[in-house]
Amino acid sequence: MRKVLGLVSALMTGLGGVASADELSLAYFMGPKHPMNKAVFTPFAEKLADVSGGELTVKQFPGGALNSVPPKQYSILLDGVADIIFTLPGYTGEVFPMTNVINLPGLCSDPVSCTAALQRASGMLEAEYNAKVLAIWANAPPILLTKDKPIRTLEDLQGLKLRVTSSGQVPFVKALGASPVGQPVSVINQNLANGVIDAIAIDPSAIGSFKLHEVSNYLTTWFPGSGSAFVLLLNKDVYDGMSDQQRAWIDAAADASLSESGGNGYAAATVRGLEIAKEAGLEFIEIGDEERARWNAIIDETLPGVLAQPAGSVTIGDVFDVMKGS
Repeated sequence: MRKVLGLVSALMTGLGGVASADELSLAYFMGPKHPMNKAVFTPFAEKLADVSGGELTVKQFPGGALNSVPPKQYSILLDGVADIIFTLPGYTGEVFPMTNVINLPGLCSDPVSCTAALQRASGMLEAEYNAKVLAIWANAPPILLTKDKPIRTLEDLQGLKLRVTSSGQVPFVKALGASPVGQPVSVINQNLANGVIDAIAIDPSAIGSFKLHEVSNYLTTWFPGSGSAFVLLLNKDVYDGMSDQQRAWIDAAADASLSESGGNGYAAATVRGLEIAKEAGLEFIEIGDEERARWNAIIDETLPGVLAQPAGSVTIGDVFDVMKGS
């Protein structure tokens, strides 16, 4: 679809070549068996092929074939290396402050409700992207995984090097006494194993996808926070350069049901991730009501300052209210 694709064709000969004129290249850094391929990437490709009568199709480049550094996914879209990319806005939180409001504690409780929160604010969020937003959805609130130290109380968090998904989680992790560390998901298995980090705050679906059960011994089933956002983006120049008919095909294949499928996919993957952890023998730790109240009291003290911060032309609190449905 883009002239720039011809410039990288020499680099892609070992991968079967780049997408042809009637194909859109879709790049993601996970393997093809990741739950989001089944829930989002393949359904989009199949529906696009169906509504276009096979005139507009998608070719997948999984496993980092076009980019092996997850935080650079948005950059390769802007640079024209791929027509479509999957990414986590949390990797570049300063670029997408409104989208990453979804991380804040107390906003939503599961992938479906978190995806619905993103959809309520979709009109605001799409303005953050120099791209056509095909889908935006969320996973489950985080759990804690540790290798050497079980997390049962607030005191157990003190000084812990804790991997976070998004910069939006940083003020809350600091307030709770841990040291937040930002790392892409592709390295956290190794880093927990070798002690670079002490704990991982992540949604349960990642347990199986990134084999975190192999390097963890303890799973604390609750940690303050909501879901993380995920997006499927189409290069803006590609979309704008299409015919009216082609854009209509894209819009039909990327209706609201695609985002909903992402949320439902993560709901199923959450259940499976916890099953994998149990089968692997991890010790599950439930934080009791009294102890949870201690953590939430600190979160409640921290939240107003975060909500007052700017996010583009509005505040974090304005976006929070829209997502919450207030």
